[in-house]
Amino acid sequence: MSDLPNCPECSSEYTYEDRNMYVCPECAHEWLIVSADEGSDDEYPIKDANGNPLQDGDSITVIKDLKVKGSSLVVKVGTKIKNIRLVDGDHDIDCKIDGIGAMKLKSEFVKKLG
Repeated sequence: MSDLPNCPECSSEYTYEDRNMYVCPECAHEWLIVSADEGSDDEYPIKDANGNPLQDGDSITVIKDLKVKGSSLVVKVGTKIKNIRLVDGDHDIDCKIDGIGAMKLKSEFVKKLG
């Protein structure tokens, strides 16, 4: 049995796919294929503390003192970070901080500049 949807116009079960469309051979109705992940309006899922969307290459500033795990170093409020890279996972920002080095940050503790 086919997992394609029936035609919304005539309810025919003989629909087929043609590129990014479904087509009904009985009534000639065509409609777009929309997958679950394409249906979301949220093009930028990673946002800063204020809700602004972040992209690779953005500049950000830290909004809270952050202790560096396993070290006595602290990333101070107002530290500016250039050229971030977004990644999947618990910490969604990869960056390099002057005086500290490579870091992973959570987007909830930063604010987009500009």
